[in-house]
Amino acid sequence: MTSAEPPVFTGLFPVNGATRLYGTIGDPIRQLRMTGIMPQVFAAVGANAVWLPFEGGADLLPVMLDALAKMRNLGGFTVTIPHKTGILPLLGRTTRRAEASGSVNLVRREPDGTLAGDIVDGTGFVRGLAAQGHRVRGASVWLVGLGGAGGAIAAALCEAGVGRLLVTEIDAERAETAIDRLLRHYPDVPVAEVATPPKGVHIAINATPLGLRPNDPLSFDPVTLDPATLVADVIMSPVETPLLQRARAHGRRIHHGRHMLDNQIPLYLEWFGIDAKGIDIVALVRSIGT
Repeated sequence: MTSAEPPVFTGLFPVNGATRLYGTIGDPIRQLRMTGIMPQVFAAVGANAVWLPFEGGADLLPVMLDALAKMRNLGGFTVTIPHKTGILPLLGRTTRRAEASGSVNLVRREPDGTLAGDIVDGTGFVRGLAAQGHRVRGASVWLVGLGGAGGAIAAALCEAGVGRLLVTEIDAERAETAIDRLLRHYPDVPVAEVATPPKGVHIAINATPLGLRPNDPLSFDPVTLDPATLVADVIMSPVETPLLQRARAHGRRIHHGRHMLDNQIPLYLEWFGIDAKGIDIVALVRSIGT
């Protein structure tokens, strides 16, 4: 989650009849960050591809998908607000974690025109934790917020084999639906709802928008957690949210939201079948400085 202005790609890239089209579908689309990142990633790996913004409201989504599916030079696209949940039943195929989260943020066009969907927000977040040396498998995790980002992270945590997942969500219906989906797709992972900060958790995650604005209240007080608990946030801007600032000030380890984006880009390339040519894509994305 970010409130910052999107980066603008000002370089030049060649376009010819073999250029593959990729992009992001959403409404609005002006906050899009990928148009500043992906052209540089494509250039680095030698992909003959461009990244474009596709803007359209929920009422136009079926029509847009039908048109995109018919474009033989379309490689795929990412999905942003407000389409992440609405797009899922409109796709020809979806992954287990997409079904478990109830949303999609990554779509690939298959050679036969089928649109296949996945969700990698959460997987990027979990990979980011692992890349920073934080053990996820077998860990006890508390997740606050089961909206788009939270639902994806919950599914990714279950897929990664956490020992226990505790969740807090102010919308009772959303909580019940999300927990039911998780238990159906990952029956071996204990998932339970809690109303207050739990004891004995290894990782506590804010997956709510609280912290985007300066006067937002904290989604939880990190000081109430065990001193060894890692405090993580999905928000990317500000880089260090008030939650993380308070956690750091009281001696807690913290994990920034930017790691989620950094570790999603390699997943995009994998899903689209684009060879990274041995390049460290995470390091490349960080060097772009968005």
